[in-house]
Amino acid sequence: MKRAIFSILLALILTSCSGGGTSSLNEDKFVSGNGAVIMISETDRKIAPVISGPTLDGNTFQGKGNSVAVINVWASWCSPCRAEAPALESLAQKYPEIQFVGILTRDNLSSARAFVKRFAISYPTLTDDAILVKFRGQLSPNAIPTTLVLDKKNRIAARISGEITVLALENIIKKLLAE
Repeated sequence: MKRAIFSILLALILTSCSGGGTSSLNEDKFVSGNGAVIMISETDRKIAPVISGPTLDGNTFQGKGNSVAVINVWASWCSPCRAEAPALESLAQKYPEIQFVGILTRDNLSSARAFVKRFAISYPTLTDDAILVKFRGQLSPNAIPTTLVLDKKNRIAARISGEITVLALENIIKKLLAE
């Protein structure tokens, strides 16, 4: 029952905003963002929910909370997610001091594991997307993919709605590291 209610809430959250139009697949409809970046001024940032939970590899992840973090919401069936995966992994390798974490949504574990293997994703991916509801009322994930960037004080500093570009995400990372 709890899972069903969560699924309905998540569907409403992910489809309530159209970041740049909708795309459809044979079976799934999802909101695909246009890569728009929203940056929050330091004085207006809100604390992010605790990022923790079970991971795709069977471990448990607990966010550090004292470093810049990049949180990417993705699904293996999502074309923009596949397109951005190499860039995210490249940035994760380039900035080892940054905590990268994925949040799998609306997907099955075997497809997600194949995705992680195919793109050699080294950072953890949470398998319980219930955490997304905790962002409601803040700068919440509004499309698949969505990338949230947290500052060193665990506050939501930026959102990229849709496929990231290396330049946009790297500029955000550099700005937050300099704070």
